[in-house]
Amino acid sequence: MTTTAVHGYPRIGPDRELKKASEAYWAGRIGAADLDAAAARLRRGVWETLRDAGVTAVCSNTFSYYDHVLDHAVLFDLVPERFRPLVDAAGDRDAELRAYFAMARGTDHLAPMEMTKWFDTNYHYLVPELSPATRPRLAGRKPLAEYTQARGLGIPTRPVLVGPLTLLLLAKPAPGAPAGWRPLELLDELVECYAELLGLLRAAGAASVQLDEPVLATDEGRAETAALERAYTRLGGLAKRPGLVVSTYFGAVGPAVLEALKRTPVEAVGLDLVSGPESVEDLARVSGLGGKTLVAGVVDGRNVWRCDLPRALAALGSLLGLAREVEVSTSCSLLHVPIDLAAEPGLDPALRERLAFARQKVDEVVLLGRALSEGDAEAAARLEAARAPRPAPAVDARVRARLDALGESAERAGEQRRGAPGREPLLPTTTIGSFPQTPEVRRARADHRAGRIDDAEYTRLMRAEIDRVIALQEDIGLDVLVHGEPERNDMVQYFAERLDGFATTTNGWVQSYGSRCVRPPILHGDVARPAPMTVGWTTYAQSRTAKPVKGMLTGPVTMLAWSFVRDDQPLGDTARQVALALRDEIADLERAGIRHIQVDEAALRELLPLREERRADYLAWAVGAFRLATSGVAAGTRIHTHMCYSEFGRIVGAIEALDADVTSVEAARSHMELVGDLAAAGYRRGIGPGVYDIHSPRVPSVEEIEAALRAALRAVPPERLWVNPDCGLKTRSYAEVEPSLRNMVAAARRVRADLAGTASGAAG
Repeated sequence: MTTTAVHGYPRIGPDRELKKASEAYWAGRIGAADLDAAAARLRRGVWETLRDAGVTAVCSNTFSYYDHVLDHAVLFDLVPERFRPLVDAAGDRDAELRAYFAMARGTDHLAPMEMTKWFDTNYHYLVPELSPATRPRLAGRKPLAEYTQARGLGIPTRPVLVGPLTLLLLAKPAPGAPAGWRPLELLDELVECYAELLGLLRAAGAASVQLDEPVLATDEGRAETAALERAYTRLGGLAKRPGLVVSTYFGAVGPAVLEALKRTPVEAVGLDLVSGPESVEDLARVSGLGGKTLVAGVVDGRNVWRCDLPRALAALGSLLGLAREVEVSTSCSLLHVPIDLAAEPGLDPALRERLAFARQKVDEVVLLGRALSEGDAEAAARLEAARAPRPAPAVDARVRARLDALGESAERAGEQRRGAPGREPLLPTTTIGSFPQTPEVRRARADHRAGRIDDAEYTRLMRAEIDRVIALQEDIGLDVLVHGEPERNDMVQYFAERLDGFATTTNGWVQSYGSRCVRPPILHGDVARPAPMTVGWTTYAQSRTAKPVKGMLTGPVTMLAWSFVRDDQPLGDTARQVALALRDEIADLERAGIRHIQVDEAALRELLPLREERRADYLAWAVGAFRLATSGVAAGTRIHTHMCYSEFGRIVGAIEALDADVTSVEAARSHMELVGDLAAAGYRRGIGPGVYDIHSPRVPSVEEIEAALRAALRAVPPERLWVNPDCGLKTRSYAEVEPSLRNMVAAARRVRADLAGTASGAAG
């Protein structure tokens, strides 16, 4: 019988139970015991789902209260020094959880750990901060505890760990670490901690353990084959240990990595054959894996389209001679897709026929495993039925004709456009777009969606909220205002609901970070804009103030990155369709008198391919799509964009090429790192580095924000520096937002006054 596995399963629960329990704990409504009990129920539900579906290797230790990388930092005592007193003083479970969540979310006095994207996904992880003084040690028992819980339920599991190479290559040197020092220098010490943990897991009964090394799909990981081989030769050589599965995903790892893994004494190697189909040729090039098992990731763990089962089975068959055994698996963890298609009865039946969520993907893995085993007539019959053609994506000939007529000339037009100088003061203050979504706002949207209030009443309620947000911003003293986006449930879903070619779900939740969950739309056909989407709300807001109000749109790359996108045409072609719809919206905003228009490309860095050789092509179509959307405006209109939580140093040239007048970016958690990158690259546009972190509930002081501004001014001339938070304010409360913004404006005025005084002194 062919064995089967999945790399991981969604941990939020079918009704977002983890979100609700975590937020109740943070608010003090439940205690540590209640939170732990809720987590135990969620874990049990996942294990029983996988077991009952027929998965051979059920995974454990894929649950997390906030983030799996943070879990491993805590597990191996890789704790930033500023949190050491909290961790060392944790004498009970409640104190342990408070210290854990403090690292993730910060406290009144402690900034949280930096957060960035997990490779090229929309999941965010917490970045470990390490130094030569860091001494790894096995400080926790989480993998062991979860294995023991599952075994107590009669379910033997395969514990999953982030591998040591990935953990260290994703970490950053802590502030004060010597120049040139790399966290990878801690590898040998950390591997000994893994060795100790593996021994404990074997003693507890674990037959195998999976170590995830997705970093091997990146250029950085591929360059560390010697370190990889050293680590797994040591772990594979342990006298008493479980079987070791070294799993890679998010792309091909290349022949050199395969050769290195082949030389180590590990039992199995996992490959993502969806993102890295070239791995089949690479395996043949290295003459297979010899006596090792190949964990073949043939079911897509990142998108929602049904697996082409006959094609996947043929691919599996071609691999049989390249390994001792082939285990059927998902390409990566199912963390990245919604839980169950059965929760979406309202989707169009033709579209449903094309879809598979996590629960359905588990069934696909199991079916392929059965079909790969000889003599399973039922599996063979189901695969034969799967050969029937699926419904084709919808085609809009008008959209395609317009794009053909425009060609590339619309993108190049942006090179000649430069926004006219505005009348804002030095260091203009603004926000990224959204304001807190109060219970009253959410209730009004829900009532309108359910038909409990009509369009007129809904408009009245939304306008009242816009009035309140505009008045608050004027009272605080912001220079460029926003309407607050009370009508928007999500920055991508809002537009997807108004564009042809998209479908949205009711319960298709996916974890983005911590308790933050999103419902990615499904981009299934050609994209078109039937009617204006934002003009009415924006022009109403502008009518309530003499200060400029920004129009707020989501850019084409971000619409793709945060949706499940059709896979039957190149991404660049789909991006141009979205860009054309946005171009029409921007033209309508401009005709309505809006002179600041923000087109958010929060995910520009996120979609950057993991391999250098593929980046130029991606950046060409990504930048081209943005410019297609924005280049039609007049010189007097300012184009803004926003990007968040990513490593931007590698795409500074692309940020410049976007031709936006002002780019606002996350910078608070990364200590203004990007500002230096931009300055070194000669960036010439306006820049708004976030001066405080909105993903933490803490309120920054005036002095803290002032220090951030002065740090930015060391690299950016004052005439190009804008002042704003890191990101939108939707997830925060007004009790946090209002004092934070008042402190931000006060800090900007202090620095502005100093700059004016310096200029006067120089003139005198």
